[in-house]
Amino acid sequence: MQPSTAERIARLSAHISPSNLQMGESSMLERANCRAKGGAPGFKVAILGAAGGIGQPLAMLMKMNPLVSVLHLYDVVRGFLGQKELEAALTGMDLVVIPAGVPRKPGMTRDDLFNINAGIVRTLCEGIAKCCPNALVNLISNPVNSTVPIAAEVFKKAGIYDPKKLLGVTMLDVVRANTFVAEVLGLDPREVDVPVVGGHAGVTILPLLSQVKPPCSFTPEETEFLTKRIQDGGTEVVQAKAGAGSATLSMAYAAVKFADLCLRGLRGDAGIVACAYVDSKVTELPFFASKVRLGRGGAEEVYQLGPLNEYERVGLEKAKQELATSIQKGVSFIKK
Repeated sequence: MQPSTAERIARLSAHISPSNLQMGESSMLERANCRAKGGAPGFKVAILGAAGGIGQPLAMLMKMNPLVSVLHLYDVVRGFLGQKELEAALTGMDLVVIPAGVPRKPGMTRDDLFNINAGIVRTLCEGIAKCCPNALVNLISNPVNSTVPIAAEVFKKAGIYDPKKLLGVTMLDVVRANTFVAEVLGLDPREVDVPVVGGHAGVTILPLLSQVKPPCSFTPEETEFLTKRIQDGGTEVVQAKAGAGSATLSMAYAAVKFADLCLRGLRGDAGIVACAYVDSKVTELPFFASKVRLGRGGAEEVYQLGPLNEYERVGLEKAKQELATSIQKGVSFIKK
C-alpha cells in the first residue's frame, strides 16, 4: 500500500527534525531514505540549506513531487563543518535548489544580507562546479539580484558556466502579484497570470499590470497600490512577524512551484513558461528577470518584455538603475 501524503510528510519531518541536527552533524539524508517508493524513475534533486525556515517546508513539498526520485538535504550546523558532506550531497544531481543563508530581519534590506550570504553562495557554487557541473541551479538566497551574478562568476572561473542553467527564483513575486491582483478583480489567483520582470528586491520588482491575463484594466490608483504592495510584499511579512522570521512558507511554496516547472522542462514537457532572473539580453544589463521557456537545457528561450505603458516604462528605468548596482556588487565580490 502506498503511504498517504500525511505519512510522507511525517516521515520527512522526522528526518529533518532538530533531533537529527545535533551540533557537528549534517542534515543530508541517506540516499536510501530519500527514494520515492513505488514511483517511476525521476530526477535527483539537492536542497542546500534544508534545515532553515525556507528549507524545511521546501523539502517536505519537494518530497511529495512524483518527478523526484532522489532527494538530498544538506545544511551546515557549524560553520567549519560540511565540505565532505556537501560533495556527497551534490554528486550526480539533476537540479540543485539553494535557499541557504540568513533570513531578513526588521529594518534589514536584501543588501544588508549580502556580506554573509555572498560567501555562502560562493562556497556552495564551488561545490556544484566540482560535483554536478551540468545540474540546473535554482538560486533563492538573497539578495538574488547579486547572488546570481556571484554564482555565474564562480561557474565562469571553473569553466563550466552555462547561462541557461542558472536561474534566480523570482516566483514568489509572481505568486504575490497573482494573489493581490485576484483580490482586486474578485477572481481565483489560479486564474490570474501577472508577468513580473526586473529583479527580486524593492523597485527592481516590476509587475506588468498592462499584460495581466485575463485582460483587464486598472485605475492609476489601483496600479500604484498594486505595484507598491507587490514590491513591498517581503517587507510586509518581515514587519508582521516582528523579528520572528521572514516569508519562509510562501517562499517554500513558490520555490517548489518553480522547481516543479524546471523538472517538467527537464522531462521534456512542452510549453513550460515562467518568470526567472537569468543571464539576459532583454535589456543592456547582463541579468534580468522576465518570462523564460524551460526545457531539457534549462532556460532555453528568454522572452522580450512586450509592450509597456508609460507607468511601466518609468518603473523599468528605476529598476534597471538599481539592478545595475546590485549586479556589479555581485561580480566585484568574486573578482576582488
